Amino acid sequence: MIVYLLCGGTALVCTLLLLRGFSRTGARLLLWSALCFGCLTLNNFLTAIDLAVFPDVDLFLLRNATALIGLSALIYGLVWEAK
Repeated sequence: MIVYLLCGGTALVCTLLLLRGFSRTGARLLLWSALCFGCLTLNNFLTAIDLAVFPDVDLFLLRNATALIGLSALIYGLVWEAK
């Protein structure tokens, strides 16, 4: 569980740094990356909650949905910026 919390904290720091970079430069790829890392942060914290707080409740679909949304946002941003 500690590993998931540390990964979530690291992803949160990455999200904040990417948002700060976006606010300074206005590069939209930084925004898409921040959205991806924000969803991955939520995914890691949901995993820790699923394992420690609610072991009887299965949050598998919710956890994977947040990861899918985040990665979809990043892929969309990469394709959009390539054009």
